[in-house]
Amino acid sequence: MTLTVTPDPVLPEILHLRPQRRGDDRGWFCETYNEAAFRAAGLPVHFVQDNHSRSAEAGTLRGLHYQAPPHAQGKLVRCVRGRMVDVIVDIRAGSPRFGRHTAFEMSESDPLQVFVPEGFAHGFCTLEAGTEVIYKVTSYYAPSHDFGIAFDDPALGIVWPFAAEQLTLSERDRKHPLLAEAPKHFTFAGAPA
Repeated sequence: MTLTVTPDPVLPEILHLRPQRRGDDRGWFCETYNEAAFRAAGLPVHFVQDNHSRSAEAGTLRGLHYQAPPHAQGKLVRCVRGRMVDVIVDIRAGSPRFGRHTAFEMSESDPLQVFVPEGFAHGFCTLEAGTEVIYKVTSYYAPSHDFGIAFDDPALGIVWPFAAEQLTLSERDRKHPLLAEAPKHFTFAGAPA
């Protein structure tokens, strides 16, 4: 597996991964996960669950989600159909980047995958109907430890691709607290950047 790994320019703990696609007149082939290649790149290799979501309409927003310790999850995310804007927020108390976010487009035409480590909230907004997202996680889903941050928290300054009244969200995602009011489940352990 040929894998290019690049830190995100805003949140360097977030890793952008591009596995190589090999194509011909039939289409293309891509190895999306290879334990040895991930280990060689210093990435987590132990994933315990795969998740697959399909959003019927453009403007579907899912997030901003995270799982709290001891069931915190790292995620390996990719868009396999359609297009979406992916958003990740640093929610580690004491981090020099606490409350900062990064946002970028992912699509079926680009093999980009992103690794979201523990301590970050994740969400996305679909740009096309029928968008599908697959992600691997490092810990099993634990409903009692499933939390979120308000997608429209003004302190985060996230500019979603649709106005709030045009977005389709679950009732749960409409009720998440602002980051300042959310429990501090993660603490920054690294040196300041």
